[in-house]
Amino acid sequence: MPELSRRAALRLGFAGVAGAVGAVALTPRVPAAPPVASTMVTGSFVSAARGGVNTNWAIARPPGQGASLRPVIALHGKGGDAASVMAGGVESGLAQAVAAGVPPFAVVSVDGGGGYWHRRSSGEDAGAMVLDELLPLLAEQGLDTSRVAFLGWSMGGYGALLLGGRLGPARTAAITAVSPALWMSPGASAPGAFDGPEDFAANSVFGMPALGAIPIRIDIGTADPFYDATQSFIAQLPTAPAGGSSPGGHDGAFWSSQLPAEIDWLAPLLTA
Repeated sequence: MPELSRRAALRLGFAGVAGAVGAVALTPRVPAAPPVASTMVTGSFVSAARGGVNTNWAIARPPGQGASLRPVIALHGKGGDAASVMAGGVESGLAQAVAAGVPPFAVVSVDGGGGYWHRRSSGEDAGAMVLDELLPLLAEQGLDTSRVAFLGWSMGGYGALLLGGRLGPARTAAITAVSPALWMSPGASAPGAFDGPEDFAANSVFGMPALGAIPIRIDIGTADPFYDATQSFIAQLPTAPAGGSSPGGHDGAFWSSQLPAEIDWLAPLLTA
């Protein structure tokens, strides 16, 4: 299987827990000729699930792909949005990856707000937006949504587990959760992550039966504040996930270092 770190400069934008939006940049170890830019389309819709909020989306495809591609739904962290995920070179990186032999796929981003990808007391439900509104929209845009993958960072890592589990193993090909925002109790959670103990319990990914039947990869730094809760989550899964822990924190440097292996792991599962 080709190594992304040897081929491409794939950059995905995201937001950290503090809300500062950054970009993950992968520098190739060997020079690569710049590929033809991939196809990027953007749009927006008024999301009923989000209470009538205008919601932006973006789709990046590799160049020259006429087939109906399956998508990786890339979920941003707190403070991020659809544009921040795509900022900095997803198009060129995706083109380089596919040119080097990775099975072709699309990358999708969407505005999810800061509500941690589940229904809130305000009535806004970014999770329902993804599952009930975005996926049909992607099918209308020519993508194959019979099977999708989820990839997310921090708040988005939690969201990837939650939404992938709710969509279920019949349609979720794989989940990659990077530094997922997980807590062991509602009192330990970040302000605004949940509406209270009942909301916390209703949207916990711990003990979610469907997650036992979906290929999962989890990457987290040993200095990450979510490390202990993430290890507890991993321990209760029926099968050990791919990925693991390595030196690093809850930051762009760690996320950049993990992305090559994550894409190499995820793409074949999505496109099989």
